[in-house]
Amino acid sequence: MTPPPTAMNPITEDDIADFLLNTPDFFSRHAELLSAVLLTSPHGNRAVSLQERQAEMLREKIKTLERRLMEMIRHGNENMLIAERLLGFARALLLARSAAELPALIEQDLRERFLVPQVALKVWDLPLAPADATWAQGASADVKSLASSLMAPYVGVNAGFEAAGWLAEPAQAASLALIALREGQQPQAFGLLVLASPDVQRFHEGMATDFLERLGETASAALSRLR
Repeated sequence: MTPPPTAMNPITEDDIADFLLNTPDFFSRHAELLSAVLLTSPHGNRAVSLQERQAEMLREKIKTLERRLMEMIRHGNENMLIAERLLGFARALLLARSAAELPALIEQDLRERFLVPQVALKVWDLPLAPADATWAQGASADVKSLASSLMAPYVGVNAGFEAAGWLAEPAQAASLALIALREGQQPQAFGLLVLASPDVQRFHEGMATDFLERLGETASAALSRLR
């Protein structure tokens, strides 16, 4: 039990706060204090009553909740748009008449549907891939090793990756997303998808990669027709 205040043990702000918390009917018995207590308003140096200060705090909380609600609605709309684009991407791949058309179709669809400035991909170890196709040539052992090491897409600045050289304009690739193409949970990748942008923040370190993973899974499933 807290000892009573004395000259050696004066009342503190904590004591007052504790008393008010444990005496909920205090202001019922002393209602006049609610209008008599004046506080400094955060909107200027004027003094306001306790009731007015409480009303201001409630208005601020309401504004904060409104901002959060608007952010949730915006994110929901963005997610819906992304889901629709991903479904459209999958539908386009399913409608491809020939498996050999898929690499070019993937590159074109990603550029147009998702507004990615530059896209490139290469595959290897796919028996049905035409040997003379550019997308089936030119992946070095280092690139293949890098692709197999990617358990999640790489996103960040272009640190001189060899795969960036597959792009039409490598010098314009300020940020990259490197997505390994593999069958299911297989450790070895059979291809690598490169997305690039001149905007260094388009693919930045720390961004969520769930959507890019779904893109990679969809492209991988379609390209498995070349096995």
